[in-house]
Amino acid sequence: MYSMPTSPQEEAQVQEQVQEQPQGHPQRWLILGVICLAQLTVLLDNTVLNVAIPSLTDELGASTADIQWMINAYSLVQSGLLLTAGSASDRYGRKKMLAAGLVLFGTGSLWAAFAQSSTQLIAARAGMGVGGALLMTTTLAVVVQIFDDTERVKAIGLWSTINSLGFAAGPLLGGFMLDHFWWGSIFLINIPVSLIGLAAVIKLVPESKNPQGDRPDLLGALLSTIGMASVVYAIISGPEHGWTSARVLVAAAVGVLVLGAFALWELHIPYPMLDMHFFRNQRFIGAVAGAILVAFGLGGSLFLLTQHLQFVLGYEPLEAGLRLAPLAVTVVALNLTGVGAKLHAGLGTPATIAAGMSMLAGGLAVIALLGGDDYNGMLAGLVIMGAGIAFAMPAMANAIMSAIPPEKAGVGAGINGTLAEFGNGLGVAVLGAVLNARFAALIPVAAASLPAALASAESAGERARIMDAFSSGLETSQLVGAVAVLLGGLLAAELLRRAVGVPPRH
Repeated sequence: MYSMPTSPQEEAQVQEQVQEQPQGHPQRWLILGVICLAQLTVLLDNTVLNVAIPSLTDELGASTADIQWMINAYSLVQSGLLLTAGSASDRYGRKKMLAAGLVLFGTGSLWAAFAQSSTQLIAARAGMGVGGALLMTTTLAVVVQIFDDTERVKAIGLWSTINSLGFAAGPLLGGFMLDHFWWGSIFLINIPVSLIGLAAVIKLVPESKNPQGDRPDLLGALLSTIGMASVVYAIISGPEHGWTSARVLVAAAVGVLVLGAFALWELHIPYPMLDMHFFRNQRFIGAVAGAILVAFGLGGSLFLLTQHLQFVLGYEPLEAGLRLAPLAVTVVALNLTGVGAKLHAGLGTPATIAAGMSMLAGGLAVIALLGGDDYNGMLAGLVIMGAGIAFAMPAMANAIMSAIPPEKAGVGAGINGTLAEFGNGLGVAVLGAVLNARFAALIPVAAASLPAALASAESAGERARIMDAFSSGLETSQLVGAVAVLLGGLLAAELLRRAVGVPPRH
């Protein structure tokens, strides 16, 4: 997995590393457990905040836009830094970057736990995103490094299962903590995990790097972060300020222009963090489209459903988390029992992705049509969504990594993580914006958030009308997500089908 060394010293280093692990590292499964624990902690923080939304609204006076930025600050910083973090891990050492990520993530969690305002919490979440970027890239890169070809697909499948579990189990863990402690406790639990993970990484994980690794592309990271943040800011601000307002149009224009500048910069520098020529590979493009839209549907859906369960159906935080757990249980059950791997082996990558994303879209549609007033309808949708995620996500992770040169394992992991984080942030922003627009259209005098609107209601009838409007907004947003996921899945499968048998172009 290393590029051709350029000096006798580098050649000796590569030979030593290869000879140490001819059939994979002897403690590879234990190491996989350690890095999956670190990965799980990072991913939990994508959704663990969702069940704390009522608490944050009450105690910090957070508006809907504040809440969205608390969630998006974490994912957007990760999205901007993942590629640079992956490139740095390839060049300077994956073990070093993994340890650094645990330290930064733990420190950011401590800051977030004791934040005194929405602004402080948003800043702390952004700081956690820096550590999360290092962790997400190095975990997958280490998996690729310590497992040989015969076991790598199974290992990546287990790693992908942890990804799904992290997204879905966050509300459950957050609900449990909020049922017993104050809202900051959802961040304190990261600290012992970070310390345990750090000790295990230092002792168990072997160092690996590409001696001819690329230099970090700091300007590229800055451009991508600014570009994505501007686009999502425009989406979040649209319902509140108007889609044709100067604020929204300027933010959208800045986002598009900066992302365009990012693409041009990457094309004209010798050491890009994202080689734009990867986009000539249909296998890569298909996997990219699918990965973004799975995260889009899952992240946006969980953001909305946690609010619906608490505000409309009246569940406490822990009860809400428990009622989202069937999604995670379905994902884990199908992957740990090997059902997902068997389906992949029998159908192949394109058909597996098409089937998985069609099921994810179907689950969203079931929730939209049957889950508004009845949890049983929501439960059916969650199980269908879980099955779709279990089938689609491992297949797409394998497709992305197979389209990237092995000596760029860190960059490949960065691309995979970037897609998931960007899709998740975009899902929260887009589906949240659709809900807000529908809610505001039905309740023209609605306050900045559903809790505020309910608090201002003067009668039971008015409260019922407000909750009905929110349910209608939820239905509309879930249907939008379902259509996007279905169309994206069919496109991804078709591109991957065309690329079967075509060698990757690096």
